[in-house]
Amino acid sequence: MISIGYLELALGSLLLVMHGAISLWYRTGVATSLLIAAVRMVVQLGLMAYVLRFLFASQFPLWTLLAVSVMIVFAGYEIMARQKRPIGGGWGYGIGVGSIFMSATVVTVFGLFVQIKPDPWYEARYLVPLLGMVLGNTMTGISIGLATLTTSLKQEQNAIEARLALGHSKWQACETLIRQSLHTGMISIVNSMSAAGLVFIPGMMTGQLMAGADPIEAAKYQALVMFLIAGGVAIGTTLAVFLGVYRLTDQRHRLRLDRLSARL
Repeated sequence: MISIGYLELALGSLLLVMHGAISLWYRTGVATSLLIAAVRMVVQLGLMAYVLRFLFASQFPLWTLLAVSVMIVFAGYEIMARQKRPIGGGWGYGIGVGSIFMSATVVTVFGLFVQIKPDPWYEARYLVPLLGMVLGNTMTGISIGLATLTTSLKQEQNAIEARLALGHSKWQACETLIRQSLHTGMISIVNSMSAAGLVFIPGMMTGQLMAGADPIEAAKYQALVMFLIAGGVAIGTTLAVFLGVYRLTDQRHRLRLDRLSARL
């Protein structure tokens, strides 16, 4: 594998500087967010590199479990942090963390025990990267699905309350919005799978090819990961959307948008 120096890395960041200059020139309002996101990315990747080196060397399952737990908690936090109208109180974080925990755990355990089968199964070299890829994509799907749900409920409030007044249950009244939220939550992974191998080469396959892996093996691993990610996004988004509808209505089939907290 060809090693990259810090000078080459710094030169690569010039593209980001160019993007920031364009944002400032056109006053898009994303220059500051771009800078913060870039700094966060560098710091987080640097820390993760040292953590992974330690985990790979120690092979102690409790350290791996701790790292996995931290990743899941931060993913749940990020889901709620991305909402313009998050569900208030502990329910909001509970839905975010609970949905991503269930989906990522089911999919990662399935992948480790049925397809990859590392020995031991908790080996950090396989568990942490696989979970990270599932978490990243599932977090995006859940965030988009929940954002679509809360925004649509606000916009369609009168129509939903009219259906409830006509005797529809809360699930019947919100059926169209549930379908729309699930669709938008899944659309990114559907687009990724449709274009993979034709428009772009996914990150995992690219990394394996650059590290000298056989292209056929790299393609097999990438396809497996895409299947696992799609499963994680589907399970997580479905859980989050249905739990969101459950929380934003009550047992008397009333719409409870007062349980949303505005963040602007």
